[in-house]
Amino acid sequence: MRIGAIEAGGTKFVCGIGNEQGIIEDRISFPTGEPERTLEQVIAYFEYNKVDSIGIGTFGPIDIDPSSPSYGCVTTTPKPGWANYPFLTILKQVFDVPFGWDTDVNAAALGEAKWGAAKGLNSCVYYTIGTGIGVGVFAEGKLVHGLVHPEGGHILTRLHPEDRFPGTCPYHGDCLEGMAAGPAIEKRWKVKGSDIPVDHPAWAMEAFYIGQTVTASILMLSPKKIVLGGGVMHQKQLFPLIRAEVQNNLNGYVSAKAVLDNIDDYIVPPGLGDNAGLCGALALGLQAMEDRVS
Repeated sequence: MRIGAIEAGGTKFVCGIGNEQGIIEDRISFPTGEPERTLEQVIAYFEYNKVDSIGIGTFGPIDIDPSSPSYGCVTTTPKPGWANYPFLTILKQVFDVPFGWDTDVNAAALGEAKWGAAKGLNSCVYYTIGTGIGVGVFAEGKLVHGLVHPEGGHILTRLHPEDRFPGTCPYHGDCLEGMAAGPAIEKRWKVKGSDIPVDHPAWAMEAFYIGQTVTASILMLSPKKIVLGGGVMHQKQLFPLIRAEVQNNLNGYVSAKAVLDNIDDYIVPPGLGDNAGLCGALALGLQAMEDRVS
């Protein structure tokens, strides 16, 4: 069985081939440009590498309602050329295989539940904290959809007492993404996050914001695992700071051993590492194939 996977990011696309064990056997990546040229490269890859199904985990927001006229489109993205572009429809016109379609973070949550840090659990929340912030939710054994899909990167935040930064989000200013994504760190401190020393106060401020949203996820969704991925979370010094913020915010209210005594094993990096997104897309492709058979 050969399953195609597309991790469609705002900066780059990663296409790959894998199997039902979650093993990536081949991959290619290229910059995310204007949609026609980008999908030409996707199509060329899968015309050469024949597959039985394709899973797509993409930057959003996207339309995930199969009954909607704009199903399969990226919707209100500021990415030039991609707003309302019929991403999924174009690929379906070329390949007669089952397709899985979801956000990149929902895909990563599914991948972590199937093969990664949340393997064997029926719930987890996955955050990607990088150029933007996204949240994927896997609950009661399935990905969460509703009116649209989770957009936890744009929740409102309580400002840090020492922070006068107005935020970078073009829609909301000082939402979570506007205050804590990679571009916000760089604009606030006038230097790339990767160049900020590990003991700089920037990281305590970053943990303050991420700790708020993780706390909210615990209170609202009660997941059995919180997974924090994305480029910003390559700063490993953030993990103990975030865990401390969460415990301080909860103040003993959530009487669960995972939070009170074993938080190091509860708030964790992706078990799939930087493959979380691509493996998640692989899991979507596998699920699409299984759904067609059933």
